[in-house]
Amino acid sequence: MSEFAEWDSFYVIVGSAAGALIGLQFVVLTLVAERPPLRAADAGAAFATPTIVHFGTALLLSAILRAPWQAVTPVAALWGFVGLSGAVYTGIVARRMRAQAAYQPVLEDWLFHCVLPLAAYAVLAASAFAASSHPRGLVCCRNCGAAAALHRHS
Repeated sequence: MSEFAEWDSFYVIVGSAAGALIGLQFVVLTLVAERPPLRAADAGAAFATPTIVHFGTALLLSAILRAPWQAVTPVAALWGFVGLSGAVYTGIVARRMRAQAAYQPVLEDWLFHCVLPLAAYAVLAASAFAASSHPRGLVCCRNCGAAAALHRHS
């Protein structure tokens, strides 16, 4: 069992975070399902879904960082891919925000759903390239992942 000792905190992080995410999704969907307004699906895709995606991304980044890797390069590659994917997803969210008609987004909506996540994912992707030459760069990656997930709750 000594070969699994390094994975102990990995399973604690993943298990507890997965339970919290499932609970969060259940509460949100239950509240929305009681009385959905017209075009609620479009607004949900633009405003509710990104929050769940960012929380899931933070969970994924935590799990990747906590796994016992033998080298920094594969971790940096995964983090770079997550950063680039998050930047693309932020563009999709911006398009959905413009297309939906249930709510007129204001400056704070654009800031918290597009600008800040894009900045966090861009720094995440950029820092992943530097991590291979500077292993402490993964600390910056972790912080960017947390910022991407928690930007709505500050």
